[in-house]
Amino acid sequence: MADQRPTSRVAVPDRRSLRRSRWLTRLVASRGFQQWATRFPFTRGIVVSEGEAMFDLVAGFCHSQILQAFVRLDLPKMLLAQEMKADALAIEARVPPERMQVLLSGAVALNLIKRRRSGFYALTQRGAALAGVPGLQGMIDHHDILYLDLADPVAFFRGEVETELAAFWPYVFGAGGATNPETSAQYSQLMADSQVLVAEDTLAMVDFRRANHVLDVGGGTGAFLGALRQAHPQLELTLFDLPQVARVAEARFLAASLAKTVNIVPGSFRDDPLPKGADTITLVRVLYDHSDETVAALLRSAFDALPAGGRIIVSEPMTGGDAPQRAGDAYFALYCMAMRTGKARSPAEITTLLEGAGFTTPRVPRARRPYITSVVQCVKPD
Repeated sequence: MADQRPTSRVAVPDRRSLRRSRWLTRLVASRGFQQWATRFPFTRGIVVSEGEAMFDLVAGFCHSQILQAFVRLDLPKMLLAQEMKADALAIEARVPPERMQVLLSGAVALNLIKRRRSGFYALTQRGAALAGVPGLQGMIDHHDILYLDLADPVAFFRGEVETELAAFWPYVFGAGGATNPETSAQYSQLMADSQVLVAEDTLAMVDFRRANHVLDVGGGTGAFLGALRQAHPQLELTLFDLPQVARVAEARFLAASLAKTVNIVPGSFRDDPLPKGADTITLVRVLYDHSDETVAALLRSAFDALPAGGRIIVSEPMTGGDAPQRAGDAYFALYCMAMRTGKARSPAEITTLLEGAGFTTPRVPRARRPYITSVVQCVKPD
């Protein structure tokens, strides 16, 4: 499996290249060139393609609202059970028929469903994935809070918005922030559902065969450790999380008859030392919820808890660093900003934090699906 060493080196263009790039940018931006390009056969396709891409950016919010309505009205569930006509869907969803037709046409345009000649609607492969991917519908359902925070994007980027998302997930402010059982349960369920895909990709990128004892810090209700237990039944496992979250994890493992195979330690990594005895520590979707200062303290605590030669594994969505990419830089970065406590980081930034805590030998396996998770792993030197 190929590894990518994180780097921050960027080639600096020479003056001639800069002048050429600026000239080309001004040319493409000119209205005269655009009108000419639409008539010239060799450039017409490029102009049309770029125009469509720009329109998709403009219309993106409408697309996301169609998607959210599609989910909230339970249309994926209905159409997964059976194909239905528009009037039947309108009745089931309690939406006026003419408005349901607009929603369905929008969903067809987004390739979520298809309309058969008989008038029946059916899920496409994309729509079926939406219905079947764990946690995806729950993630879409709570996005109205993020949309509220982004209603005034200029104020948002200036830091002038008291975001709703921060209040929605108060657990990130520390042990005292997660005292509401309903909030803890809602967060834990959403994380447990979506953690299935994260676990799949993490296990594909990381070799746990040489580990003996894995400590999952901030392990939530144990979804990752449950997947790890299934893949590597010989491992000794420990979960460390806030007391109210740990209780849910304990009940989950008890229901799955796994209570005796996982050691659950309640605590806050902000206030308590991490349990010792593990040769591998995993941080799955933990760092991006917290500030650099909190992360640095957590990584120092992890360094102290590991023996010489011990390994730390960070798995979470990451930005592209010097090569920005959509999932990390145009979504997760904004989501973390709205939460107001953490930030999405690049593999290079995470590596720097790990090395600052004393870890060495960083490895960045090639991510299978960067929009799900990426991985950085390091070792405590002998």
